[in-house]
Amino acid sequence: MSESKDIRYVGVKENLAYGFANAGQVFGYNLVAGGYLSLFFTKVFGIPETAVATMIIVLGIWDTINDPIMGGLIDKTRTRYGKLRPYLLFVPIPLSIATIMLFAGPEILADAKTTTVKIVYMYISYFIWEFFYTIGDVPFWGMSTAISPSPSDRTRAISSARLISSIFGGLATPLLVIMMDLSNNGVWNITLSQDFLILAIIAAVMLLCLFSLAGRKTKERVVQSVKEPSVLEGFKVMFKNKPLMLIILGNVIGALAGLAGVFQTYYYSEVLNLNSAVLWINLPGTIFGFLTYLLIPKVKKKFDNRRIVMLNIICRFVVGTLVFVCGLKFYNSNILVISILLMIQNFVFSFFNTINMVIPTEMIGDTVDYMEWKTGERNEGVSFSVLTFVGKLTGSISTSLGTALLPIIGLTFTRNAAGEQITVKGEHTDLLVWALYTFIPYVLGLISIVPYIFYDLTGEKLEKIRSDMKIRREKLSKEVSGGAVNEE
Repeated sequence: MSESKDIRYVGVKENLAYGFANAGQVFGYNLVAGGYLSLFFTKVFGIPETAVATMIIVLGIWDTINDPIMGGLIDKTRTRYGKLRPYLLFVPIPLSIATIMLFAGPEILADAKTTTVKIVYMYISYFIWEFFYTIGDVPFWGMSTAISPSPSDRTRAISSARLISSIFGGLATPLLVIMMDLSNNGVWNITLSQDFLILAIIAAVMLLCLFSLAGRKTKERVVQSVKEPSVLEGFKVMFKNKPLMLIILGNVIGALAGLAGVFQTYYYSEVLNLNSAVLWINLPGTIFGFLTYLLIPKVKKKFDNRRIVMLNIICRFVVGTLVFVCGLKFYNSNILVISILLMIQNFVFSFFNTINMVIPTEMIGDTVDYMEWKTGERNEGVSFSVLTFVGKLTGSISTSLGTALLPIIGLTFTRNAAGEQITVKGEHTDLLVWALYTFIPYVLGLISIVPYIFYDLTGEKLEKIRSDMKIRREKLSKEVSGGAVNEE
């Protein structure tokens, strides 16, 4: 066991600051994640499904360029504030403005004569939002590795970020679905577009107040080399990082399972016609998920990160299949039976969901240590840009594919003569939405287990890397002015 695991460099206040910063970031992201962005652009903004699907995949491709370049620029950065913190200090203001503008389209273009104007606004606003989100997201997760040389410190920081963001950042979804049901049922005189805009403004405030903590209240403790690697060198190193490439491949294939998140939104909205049902259905799993954070250290003692990821993939396939079959007679007719089935599914999933929020980030950190051990250079920027890139790319793939499937399965949105938004469904639409929510994504996602079979950054090999790097960093800290580790 590496000695670095027993040393704590990061205090409680800094962990809390890092966690609440993630909550401020995630609140706004939850409005964009899964099927909510698709629902906003298609049903609320009135843009054709094919145009939305095309936009999401086009800008997803832009991410393949944007994120790694940003990561390379971060790795070149050397300032008295560090290489990550300058970006975290800058980004909250422009990102908050971009978040409001992303969801302001229906109000700004209420009198738009053509759909083309709406499509142009959609492209520009989403592009700007994604650009500034990248500037904040890449260094934020890079900080999880730079905050301390200790693996246990990193686990605590990532767990703090995920737990606090799940509680406070996760409030966006319940608030949204409640507001949507209130609007749909005429309980208050607020339109669906105004629901999204109100939450976007709240998200902007949280970015300014909470996400800014990442730049103001955290420290970079892992010593950086004096040499500034070029962006090209950073890419070369990344592609030589076999464990990192396997994680990327597993996540890209696993994007197919993300269809479940897209069709969850449409299942509650268009099949059950009760958006807020997601609240009580997810509640037991959410509570259990919070408790799961306490179990992470014990689980990690019994299973390595690779096995945990593989168990998650298999579990989703098995449980998803059982829920689909058991719900075939009830998916659009008996909300009580469906609620029980989906509660069970979410309860089981929550265990792996919670652990899976920590493990992939930790695994990326291990690959950064691996390449530093192998080459002498740290590439948090490029490596964690891959994490954010893969996350957004897989999200883009699943959201784009899910949106493109809507007209194929017979689900479209149009307006009647009075200008009211109406939903049009085919004969088998409800069944297909049920299958795409509970079963099909996890059958496709099962393929993602293959890359992890070849992932070997575990056990004695990983412990040797950590032990060697502890000795090397202690030596480097004496050579780099002002770079000694701050042992609080």
